[in-house]
Amino acid sequence: MRALRYLFIFLSIAGSSIFSPKLLAQESDSSSTIFKDVYYVKLKRDTLFTITEKLGPFSAEARALSVVERLKILSKNDRIKIDSFIVSYIDGYAVVSYEDQALLYINQEDAAAKGKNLKETASEYLDILKSAYSEILKRRTGIYWVKRIGLTLLAILGLYLILVLLNKTFKWIDKRIINYEKEYKHKRKRILNYLRRKNILLVSKTLRTALIVLILLFYLPLIFNFLPWTEGLVTRIYGYLAIPVRYVLNSLVKFLPNLFYIFVIVVIARFVIRFVNYISKEIEEDRLKIKGFYKDWARPTFNILKIILYALTLVFLFPYLPGSNSPAFKGVSIFLGVLFSLGSTSAIANMVAGIVITYMRPFMIGDRVKIGDSVGDIVEKNMLVTRLRTVKNEDITIPNATIINTHLWNYSKYAQESGIILHPTVTIGYDVPSEQVINLLLKAAQNTKNLTRDFKPFVLQKSLNDFYVEYELNVYTKQPNKMAFLYSELNKSILNEFNAAGVEILSPHYTAFRDGNSSTIPSDPSPKEPSPASNPVDNIIDMVTGRK
Repeated sequence: MRALRYLFIFLSIAGSSIFSPKLLAQESDSSSTIFKDVYYVKLKRDTLFTITEKLGPFSAEARALSVVERLKILSKNDRIKIDSFIVSYIDGYAVVSYEDQALLYINQEDAAAKGKNLKETASEYLDILKSAYSEILKRRTGIYWVKRIGLTLLAILGLYLILVLLNKTFKWIDKRIINYEKEYKHKRKRILNYLRRKNILLVSKTLRTALIVLILLFYLPLIFNFLPWTEGLVTRIYGYLAIPVRYVLNSLVKFLPNLFYIFVIVVIARFVIRFVNYISKEIEEDRLKIKGFYKDWARPTFNILKIILYALTLVFLFPYLPGSNSPAFKGVSIFLGVLFSLGSTSAIANMVAGIVITYMRPFMIGDRVKIGDSVGDIVEKNMLVTRLRTVKNEDITIPNATIINTHLWNYSKYAQESGIILHPTVTIGYDVPSEQVINLLLKAAQNTKNLTRDFKPFVLQKSLNDFYVEYELNVYTKQPNKMAFLYSELNKSILNEFNAAGVEILSPHYTAFRDGNSSTIPSDPSPKEPSPASNPVDNIIDMVTGRK
């Protein structure tokens, strides 16, 4: 007899499990949630009772699955009769059933777990099922829906009135704050230095937003709790939100010991950086001198050391950062490193070139230099680029890597010590004595202003070309920033001296045919003289015409 009873229970459970092979915790509207060894039987998101004991060969989990599935199937019946729920007893077991369909089997162990006898436990479960299905039947009536919809609308209206009242209250508060500020703005009190109108209004706006969030947080569950299909929706959403919030808060609590390590490391790093900055300023302002270390190296050296110190600080901080050991964190770090390496190749090259230029000291701020085809004064140099301003006030930005890979002329480096030599050239014909040309060039140098007289000018005969001799005048100046102007003045003075002496300047590839044409030397306008070649022609004409 007992074997037949177990067979009946097995077939009932097996038949129900065919429709729901998953755990009850995965059901959408009726499920059993596992918590340790307790299985919760739910119907329409309401927990009815728990099952903790096995029944014969069936575990508590299998029993809960079977009960939930049967209750779920019964809830789809539109003609449930509450009086049809009954309890029957068979050989020490209680069976709660609806009409001829068994819903739940209760044994002595279930009753013992409740601290009651079998009859009391069965009666309790029967009442629970009757109450649950009575509620289901009630939700299917029109009156129930009208009432629930009305309560939902009233709740929405209440929320609207609360928000309107809150908004008007804070508008009144903001208006009072503005009036207070206008009334007492002429009083110079210390408290008013802190309680400025904008700051107070910002606090008011923040407080209003916080209150609105709190009201919605506590009021939304009430609005969505009246209708069956939204009942418990907000609570579940809050539950979903609570999981990450709880995780973040727990992570912060666990992170607090590491936070002290980070604080100490950051404090030490800041102290070291400030100390190095102080030393660099002392060197830069000539209050501290180190043999072989130039003061213009101080700031770039500090910048390099600062980057190194930041990198070391990050290395020390990395193990204490939250999630530093996670694969995602490491993957992102590697990705950013590769991205930085690929995208900053030219920038790194310019930075390295900037460091090399800094310690090579090929030029200083204000020096007149020539870089490639660009001539101008250095106005800025940093780790990436060098900027110079030309004599035409053009701002040219040159990457440091370009400077390293090209020729550079610095006209200012030795200008104050030995002067910079300006060297205009002229080409004079072979018919002019070289001594005369040299004297004229030296005289032109003497008549040019702004040239230094500490060093004597001199002339070089650079080449003997096919049609002329090339002379180079060399003069000194300590003002390299005026090179363009001084070259212009020199050329002007040379031209004036040679013209006054009646010497032609045969510029490169200038050819003069002496057939009676005028000289290149400018002179006062005079009547045009006849060409020597025209005299024989005139004589012949006179003889033919009989004029002579």
